[in-house]
Amino acid sequence: MMRLSGVLIIILVVALDVAAGILGIHAYMAQNQVRHLRLFLFECREPSHEAFKLGIAAASLLLIAHIIANVAGGCICYGSREDLKNSPVNRQIAGISLMLSWITLGIGFALLVLGAMSNNHSRDYCSLSRHKFLWMGGVLCFVHAAIIAAYYIAATSTIMGNRDIKGLSMAERGG
Repeated sequence: MMRLSGVLIIILVVALDVAAGILGIHAYMAQNQVRHLRLFLFECREPSHEAFKLGIAAASLLLIAHIIANVAGGCICYGSREDLKNSPVNRQIAGISLMLSWITLGIGFALLVLGAMSNNHSRDYCSLSRHKFLWMGGVLCFVHAAIIAAYYIAATSTIMGNRDIKGLSMAERGG
């Protein structure tokens, strides 16, 4: 039963991340459908309300997927660098993938929100070009899916391993 719920959580989180990535890329395509003029780093264009909605939806799904995986995966904490070095490989993978997932979330979420907010104006405007932000944020959603799946698998295997060891006597553990 525990394995089935774990598989369902991974499928849910990866599906949310993939949906976020697809929405981010569709937001980029919708953004490119409006009139715009580019000159070096500056761009003048009409905002796309469709790109705004899709970008915000993508950022929301990315955030929801991250929250679900972190709550379901549990807390992997290290007190010191020696803790990290002396911990089992699963726990090290969980810690590293957790850190990478937060970095990917931060960058991807920021790109999606910035790209969406550049489309939240009621009139034409000129600013620094941000037209690839939605595309890059969408791609990072796919990267986040892989990293967060690795985190969840490593974290749950670490937690399950700790439960198995705690239930054994010292003689059964080999000690």
